[in-house]
Amino acid sequence: MSSLDHFRLMAPYNAWMNAKVYDAAGRLTTDDLCRDRGAFFGSILGTLNHLAASDLTWFGRLAAHPPFAGRLDLAGLPQPTGNRFIVSDDLSQLRPIRERIDRLMVGFIDGLTEADIGGILSYRRADGTPHRKVLSSVLSHIFNHQTHHRGQVTTLLTQAGIDVGVTDLLALVPDID
Repeated sequence: MSSLDHFRLMAPYNAWMNAKVYDAAGRLTTDDLCRDRGAFFGSILGTLNHLAASDLTWFGRLAAHPPFAGRLDLAGLPQPTGNRFIVSDDLSQLRPIRERIDRLMVGFIDGLTEADIGGILSYRRADGTPHRKVLSSVLSHIFNHQTHHRGQVTTLLTQAGIDVGVTDLLALVPDID
């Protein structure tokens, strides 16, 4: 499997898992979603906001990168100012943003070539620190970051009595004849 094939597996997996998490979270009350549960971003909703804000930050960086100009339509989406940025304090308003982010990611990945993912992404962190990183490493980070924090959310949901169900990437890996 090439790196590009791997990312073309990860993008739909990411969207699938986010939908499962949002379905599960939607079964909780607003108080339960916002309750500080001792996680790094406090609550389930806080962690889901962090994930959306982080992806929007990365999309802003990708959209500003000349080879990708015009490939990501970010019109109307919030522009986070930090990793604790609140995209929405209401799950029903956050979900359509998450779904749009996931569609953007799938479309963006589908439009990439091996040459694209081997290229260098230049960007600045919020504090102005410049970075230059290979795009494939950045994409790996984005998906790993999602998996990490989504794992925290699934734990918090389980503690709240909500079962997310199957979370394994293997569920989307096709069998080979």
